[in-house]
Amino acid sequence: MRAAILRSREGWHIDQLESELKRRGVEVLKFSITDISLSVQTTPSVKCKGFDLTTLDALIIRIIPLGSLEQLMFRMNALGILEKSGVKIINSPASIEKTVDKSYTSGLLARAGLPTPRTCVLQLFDEAMDAFEKMGDVVVKPLHGSCGMGMTRISDKDIAYRVFRTMEMNRYIYYIQEFIDHGQEDTRVFVANSKVVAAMKRIGGGWKNNFTQGTRVEPCDLGEQRAAKAVEAARALGLCYAGVDFLDSADGSEYIIEVNGIPGWKGLQRTTDIRISEKIIDCVTDETFET
Repeated sequence: MRAAILRSREGWHIDQLESELKRRGVEVLKFSITDISLSVQTTPSVKCKGFDLTTLDALIIRIIPLGSLEQLMFRMNALGILEKSGVKIINSPASIEKTVDKSYTSGLLARAGLPTPRTCVLQLFDEAMDAFEKMGDVVVKPLHGSCGMGMTRISDKDIAYRVFRTMEMNRYIYYIQEFIDHGQEDTRVFVANSKVVAAMKRIGGGWKNNFTQGTRVEPCDLGEQRAAKAVEAARALGLCYAGVDFLDSADGSEYIIEVNGIPGWKGLQRTTDIRISEKIIDCVTDETFET
């Protein structure tokens, strides 16, 4: 078996996946998605620096970098063509598209009946200001982003005006979510192959709790109901493996605030003896998984 990892640079996560693949006797290659090219003659050929990716058995996506609209469309469509050629891609291009756009994720979670905060996704400044005034305390998120970068909490009308005008000038979409008072704590649940692998509490990071920004982590036990919701969230987005983030409001209400299709697990690995990379590679080698 031969598999490749799409990454931008070397690092802990890449090392974990590569070691697990090699442990199973899999030949491992590594490429950057920015090097993908497409050649169409009698049949399409997707390549990275001359290597024909259609000869792979599997491909693991570890990053979708920001780019122009043309770049993003081409990269995702090329991966879609590669998948149709018979290469197993984890997570699939279609599922990645659903998670890299937070508005798409929110809509699909709501359609599946899963609890999400009140959210508005808007294009006009006046509508954004109206949404802010109705909610009063909001979190403004970039549609595309990770690790909490670029998220801003706004509870002042003048600051909302300034931020939204700046976003208007730069032609950004307004993704505005009601702020939920959660006591500086949330829960990350890692799902693979329709099963909960592990879960952790992220504590004391302020209103944003991200391990990459120094939040403290500790293991936690999930009830059956929350575990089932995490699995259902991954299924709703067609993800073989996912990071599903929950928070509980001060009044006891539960919300799913994020479903990550390319989740990190360095912090979570500190809280469990389960080898998380092993569970991810199970997704690559398991022929029975269906989204």
